[in-house]
Amino acid sequence: SATREAPFYRTAHRHRCLLLISATKSLRLPNISMAERFFSGTSTAAPPFDDAGIILLSGPPCCGKTSLLFQFAINRAAESGRHVVFICSKGRLENSPPFLSQGVEPSLSVLQRIQIKYIEDDEGIRKYFAAFHLLDDFPAAVIVDDFTGFFSERSCQLRYGNTRARDLALVRILALCQNAISHAK
Repeated sequence: SATREAPFYRTAHRHRCLLLISATKSLRLPNISMAERFFSGTSTAAPPFDDAGIILLSGPPCCGKTSLLFQFAINRAAESGRHVVFICSKGRLENSPPFLSQGVEPSLSVLQRIQIKYIEDDEGIRKYFAAFHLLDDFPAAVIVDDFTGFFSERSCQLRYGNTRARDLALVRILALCQNAISHAK
């Protein structure tokens, strides 16, 4: 009989890359039980997003999305032994830093595997994912905090000259993200 590895070892072995995006508007998370996976660093149960490429976490402002995503980054870095990229706006992160769950004290080696990448607009996201295939070592996860906040209505309308320019820009960048992540697998 074949032995079965724990899902996170299987995931690390295949070098999967997961993209998590937070947003204050748009879609709702389809599986609420997923929150358990963000906070449980010891679970061997298969995460509900094991085969997913992109997951959107949405909610109202100041409800803890950034903290939840940062906790996930810590868990993913610890479980996979690989680095995690946390993309965010420097100003927003400095004004509202993430909180860790009570009793969570990640090791220095785990924190060093979380690479924070500061960007200021959708062009920064586009450039990162356009060059994603050039990375020597794909991250275990790429997390984009407040994805929709990087898309200004004015700059999108100037670029596309369309009344739905922001929606168009969001869809184009999401398609680029999906393409980059799927080619990393």
